[in-house]
Amino acid sequence: MLLSLVLHMYSLRCVLPAAVLLGSAPTYVLAWGAWRLLSAFLPSRFYQAVDDRLYCIYQSMVLFFFENYTGVQILLYGDLPKNKENIIYLANHQSTVDWIIADILAIRQNALGHVRYVLKDGLKWLPLYGCYFSQMYLVIFPEGTRYNPELTKVISASQTFAAQEGLPVLKHVLTPRVKATHVAFDTMKSYLDAIYDVTVAFEGTVDDKGQRKEAPSMAEFLCKECPKIHIHIDRIDKKDVPEEQVYMRRWLHERFEIKDKLLIEFYDSLDPERRNKFPGKSVNSKLSLKKTLPSLLILSGLTAGMLMTEAGRKLYVKTWIYGTLIGCLWVSIKA
Repeated sequence: MLLSLVLHMYSLRCVLPAAVLLGSAPTYVLAWGAWRLLSAFLPSRFYQAVDDRLYCIYQSMVLFFFENYTGVQILLYGDLPKNKENIIYLANHQSTVDWIIADILAIRQNALGHVRYVLKDGLKWLPLYGCYFSQMYLVIFPEGTRYNPELTKVISASQTFAAQEGLPVLKHVLTPRVKATHVAFDTMKSYLDAIYDVTVAFEGTVDDKGQRKEAPSMAEFLCKECPKIHIHIDRIDKKDVPEEQVYMRRWLHERFEIKDKLLIEFYDSLDPERRNKFPGKSVNSKLSLKKTLPSLLILSGLTAGMLMTEAGRKLYVKTWIYGTLIGCLWVSIKA
């Protein structure tokens, strides 16, 4: 009985964050939709400013659970961001938590409301969020799919393709695809300051035999199964990025060769003292509750207030249903 209770309490560690994050979705969508209508006749800069602020509030609540709640330790290496910049964020892709890592860096630059993503096409059909996510950009995972050491066929196919194209074969990352990176850079180069080449490693993802295993999922992460995240940042000025796609393809692969070397050092170094960390000095970066707790209180308070009345509950349910249907219809029309 005691064991059952322990297992039950363990499962609740991720149920509570999931319930709050999903449960506050209609509140966020209602606020965004109301502002969208109110700002229809205002200059676009007014809509964008409030939209970014609303997005920042929701994402700050997300980070409350993924950082403050889990107690994960964030270790930063390399070119540590200091000032807010217009950037493209390129990272290795291994977990459903990866998009949170971009938020982790953005909030430390006071740029959380401005983060946008390139996501898989299927994610645009997510209830409520799909049509909103389908407009996002700037955070790019060039591998196109997650690296999972257990999916040997995917890794083998990626390595075979690299060899056939005369490119160095990579071990801990997949062969990157250039299209999304090139389109984003070509479209936004006049506004960009730099590209952040980010390499991420989750500590505790090596088995007893020293072999790399699958990175934690969102549920596992919220259950506090990842004690540390190591994040290495290379800041690349936009003038150092080739503009033509054929040259950018080679440049991008070279960046992933650097990532691969960092991850080989992290996972496979023969020196135990050099394993489970990236080369160079690290900074332990702790996120203050002042940046996340107010957002949690605002959104959860508004949601609770809505659910306390019959009219509010009806509006809440209708927002889930009609918001999803309208979002899917909008995405279908745009497609």
